[in-house]
Amino acid sequence: MVIACAEGGTSIEELAATNPDAIVKVPIDPGTGMTDENAAEIVAGLKCSGDLEAAKGQVQALYKLFTEADCTMVEVNPLAEDPDGTVIAADAKIGFDDNAAFRQSEIFEQRDTTQEDQREVEASKWDLNYIGLDGNIGCMVNGAGLAMATMDIVSAHGGTPANFLDVGGSANEEQITEAFKIISSDSQVQAILVNIFGGIARCDTIANGVIGAVRATGLSIPLVVRLEGTNVEAGLKLIADAQDELPTLIPASDLDDAAKKAVAAIA
Repeated sequence: MVIACAEGGTSIEELAATNPDAIVKVPIDPGTGMTDENAAEIVAGLKCSGDLEAAKGQVQALYKLFTEADCTMVEVNPLAEDPDGTVIAADAKIGFDDNAAFRQSEIFEQRDTTQEDQREVEASKWDLNYIGLDGNIGCMVNGAGLAMATMDIVSAHGGTPANFLDVGGSANEEQITEAFKIISSDSQVQAILVNIFGGIARCDTIANGVIGAVRATGLSIPLVVRLEGTNVEAGLKLIADAQDELPTLIPASDLDDAAKKAVAAIA
């Protein structure tokens, strides 16, 4: 989808509400690519005043960049015109698909990790998905949907999530240990909620990983653990048996219970 608007410098959300016709949306068939008609519709929406053929060429070049460089987004703002009506991409933000890094090595070699959140950089080394937030309850889950649900329920019970951390479907003890290190490196985190649905990764494997990670990191803040799925009984028994040694472990019966206990642990 190409979205274009001639009214630069205006909040696009506000414009969409007050004057939606000013925003041109042109769907592109990926099998066919951008046609001359598509480009002409976009140029008309941008109200270009100079060489329209050259402007169409510029738009088609942007689409070529999008497809050939495996982009997730190409956002040009502003797309300007000089006094002769020549279209100039004056500034741009471009996102690239991480899954295509093997194909776009020249682009990914230019990555400057000093400009990124170092926790996110460290997480990516261990195949973990981490996004830092501004709350005080760390969340470790498997699956993006489960992460969103966990953060929502923590918030519903009066807590504030400190992060989004997805360990994926096949996390091992080493990954879980690194996940705890990353979460606890945030000085705002006062408790951690682990919410795992055992499918590919069995609950007993996850429980052993959690216990081993607490031992390895010396974690001292409350750690609420909710497990469900394959081998859940064995996983919960492992957590229960470890409580004498690791009193910060707090088992939970379900997600609602886990969220309540995490919030109560820092009250």
